[in-house]
Parts: sequence; C-alpha cells; structure tokens
Amino acid sequence: MLKWRGLGAAVLAFAAVVAATNGAYAASLKDEIAPTGKLRVAIATSTAGGAFWCTRMENGYAGVPVDLGKAMAAQVGVPVEYVEYHNSGEITDAGAKGGWDVAFLPKDAERDGKLTFGPIYDIADATYIIRSGSTVTNFATLDQDGTEVAAIEDTTTLRSAKAHLKKAKVTVFKTYDEAFSLLAAGEVDAFALSRDQLNEMAKKLPGTKVLDETFAKTSTAVAVPPKHPQALAFVTKFMTDAKSNGALRKAFDDNGLKDAPLRTQ
Repeated sequence: MLKWRGLGAAVLAFAAVVAATNGAYAASLKDEIAPTGKLRVAIATSTAGGAFWCTRMENGYAGVPVDLGKAMAAQVGVPVEYVEYHNSGEITDAGAKGGWDVAFLPKDAERDGKLTFGPIYDIADATYIIRSGSTVTNFATLDQDGTEVAAIEDTTTLRSAKAHLKKAKVTVFKTYDEAFSLLAAGEVDAFALSRDQLNEMAKKLPGTKVLDETFAKTSTAVAVPPKHPQALAFVTKFMTDAKSNGALRKAFDDNGLKDAPLRTQ
C-alpha cells in the first residue's frame, strides 16, 4: 500500500511539474506572439476576397485570414485585432517594424529574407483579366507594344508579371480598388492577379475575360516576424492541424471558396 501511495505522490508531483512547465510555456508564447496583449493579424483588403485578400464589412472584416486569425487568437488565449494594409508588400515591410504578429500572405524569394514562413495553405494560378472590348485572347496577343497591364505594388504577382511580359508595359498601383476602377473604365488593357480573384472581378465587369493560361503560381502561407521561434512553432502546428481537422476547409467554404481545392505543400 505504501508503495502505491509513493507512486501516486510521484505521479502527482510529475503532473505538477508538467502543469508548471506548460504554464510557463504559455506565458512565454504570449509574450512573443502577442506582446500587446492581442494577436495582431495583418490583412489586405479588396472587393474580391480569396485565400489572401479580405473584404471590409459593416461590422468588421471577412476572409480566410480573418477566420484563421480569430481561431489562432482563441488558442493563444488573447483577443484578435486585425491590422489593415493596402497590399502584401506593405504587410511585408511592416513585419520587420513590429506592426503585426501574424500574417497570411504570398511568399517568394524576396520575402523569405524578410519574414519567417510556416506552412503553405494555398497555391493560386496567376493570370490576366482583359478589359471589355479588347481583342486580346491569349498571352501572345497581350504581350505587345502599347499594351498596359496593371499590377499591385510590391506583390509577388507584380514581380512575376514583369518577368513574364517582354513588350507590354506593367503599371504599378498601390491598391486593388485603384486598378479595378481603371480596368472598369477601360483605361488599362489588363490586370494581373490570381485567377480566383479575377474570376470574381469578371462577374462585376461584364465584357471582361480572364485568360485561360497561367504565367505563375503563387504560394500563400502563414508568416511571423523574424526571430520569433516560439511563434513560428505555434503557427506551424496550428496550420498543420487546420489542414487535417477541417478548419482550413471551413474557412475556405465560409468565404465563397467552396469550389476551390485545398492545394497545399
């Protein structure tokens, strides 16, 4: 009997150590991933939505990053706060300055040196939408002298479009809405972006067409500022779990992407 009592005491002591360790880890994680007491999730807004872009609503924001950020904050045990930017380039620059704690954004070689990325959760085809009334039908007829293609400032799509187009002029705009308005007015010939967003755009702009070809594939992933190892470990596990437990699929479905496959790494 004494033997079992001693074993029981040892188990209780071990459990106390584990609880203390977990408590210390939780506190340390909060200090690193939510230093302001809130999980600040960086988002960029547009009217199209998608796996990266979010939309502004009357009572806040909607989008895949919005839903994932809210669930992530709940796991950390802090409130969520969304920090809005015009585009993914602004998010990247703000990450090194402590402007946010977690982001979900397209990655490329240039950003790999500025942020630390976790798992990819979407792979999108980049292409062009062509203005109403244009005779352009493919990449060859688009890439001609005198053609103007809009792209968003400091984005992976912009860099890919500049590499892809040899003759057409790529004009840089700061926001999605600015480029959208110019395309709608016929003041630019095309707009480079991910196919899912362009398909939504085409529904709002009768006469426009999204080209069937793809000039680049854009991988979107969770990211944290550099030198945040605990935060990186946490978001990596969160996204890995979200892929397997259905949370990522639900975030896609709830934001108009029911037909979009989960193409992840």
